Amino acid sequence: MTSFYDFEAKRLNGDSISMKEFEGKTVVVVNTASKCGLTPQYEGLEKMYEKYKDQGLVILGFPCNQFASQESGTSDEIQEFCQVNYGVSFPMFEKIEVNGENAHPLYKYLKSKLGGVLGSKIKWNFTKFVIDKDGKPVKRFAPTTKPEKMEETIKKLL
Repeated sequence: MTSFYDFEAKRLNGDSISMKEFEGKTVVVVNTASKCGLTPQYEGLEKMYEKYKDQGLVILGFPCNQFASQESGTSDEIQEFCQVNYGVSFPMFEKIEVNGENAHPLYKYLKSKLGGVLGSKIKWNFTKFVIDKDGKPVKRFAPTTKPEKMEETIKKLL
C-alpha cells in the first residue's frame, strides 16, 4: 500500500468503501469515542464539515475502544449517539483498533507517514490526520487539539 487511496474500510452499516471515493478532497481521519472527555470534539468536527464540505472537505470518523474502553457500543449505538448528541453527518466507520498488531491497515499507513509525540503510536481518542487532495498525509494533530485549531491548515489545502 503506497497511497491513502489504496485502503478500504467498513461504514457503520457494514458497507465496504474505498478511500478512492475521496480522491481530490481534503480528508481528516479521526479516531473517535462516545464516552471520552474529548467527545465534545464531535461538535467542532461537524461544524467544520458543514462549513467546508462544499469546498471539498471530508471528515472520516473511526470509533475505537482501545483507550479506557470509551467506545464499547455497537455500530447502531455509535450511529445513534453521534446523530442524536452531535448531529454528525460526516462518514462514520465500524469500530477499529488504531494501535498494536490488529491496528487497521489505514492507521498503520497513516502512523508510518506521520509520527507523533509518542513515536507513531496513537496516544488517545481524537487524534486527527489531515490528507491533502492528492492523498498525501500532511499533518497530524494531537487528541487535545480542538477542530477549530485545525481550520487554517484545512483552508490552505482546500
